[in-house]
Amino acid sequence: MADSPSLPTRQFTLGGELLAEFLGTLVLITLGDGVVAMVLLFGNSNAPVGEVVKGGYTNITLGWGLAVLMGICVAGRVSGAHLNPAVTLALAMYRGFSWRKVLPYTLAQVAGAFAGAALVYVNYLPAFRQFDPELTKSASVFTTFPAFPDLWLFGLFDQIIGTALLVGLILAITDPLNAPVPPGLQPILIGLVVVAIGVSWGGMHGYAINPARDFGPRLFTLTAGFQNTGFGTHALWVPIVGPYLGGLFGALVYDRLIRPFLPIKPSVAAPIG
Repeated sequence: MADSPSLPTRQFTLGGELLAEFLGTLVLITLGDGVVAMVLLFGNSNAPVGEVVKGGYTNITLGWGLAVLMGICVAGRVSGAHLNPAVTLALAMYRGFSWRKVLPYTLAQVAGAFAGAALVYVNYLPAFRQFDPELTKSASVFTTFPAFPDLWLFGLFDQIIGTALLVGLILAITDPLNAPVPPGLQPILIGLVVVAIGVSWGGMHGYAINPARDFGPRLFTLTAGFQNTGFGTHALWVPIVGPYLGGLFGALVYDRLIRPFLPIKPSVAAPIG
């Protein structure tokens, strides 16, 4: 039997990496905001008998976890699938990611999040017109808002700890010295991390844990004419500043309190089954 032809060697360029970040984040937001749209626009518990209710908070947390997984599948082999400026900054600070790429990656992620939100809006436009014709109450489909608007410090704390958990666990899952699972299972575990944060840490500020995930769709709501966008309030900056601080804190904790005690030789994950 003849040898199979080898795959061509590809040169990764910054343009290709940025495109991957854009598309990966677009997929993340399209599926994540999409599940929120399903629940909010079609999940009326007072729906007439015979009308199917489209789920609740459990759907949202599972949907966001799957959205992260699918975004990683799109961008992982090209850009590393950061999909989150807080992850990009932490990797630049602690893992040698090029500082010159931090701003371009961030802009690509925000642009992808904006485009993903726009896609959700266009798809569900008839439902938005029926549910909220004046666009005064449905911006929460796209972006997060605090449960206690006057207590912004609690929302900031929530975002710091939630993102610290996210970034610290991403580093633990992907660290070659740790290797808790085979590489092929790492995206699944990262998606489950997002589910875990959502079900346990999502009440105070909607678990944005990602500046692009929050700001890109929020910017879309402003341009699309929504009335309750959060601009000019604490809701705008808390899910930006909090995740940046939390990502750096989570990476610091992992690197100082866990990584130094790992065996120098990488572990070999036990086979599945």
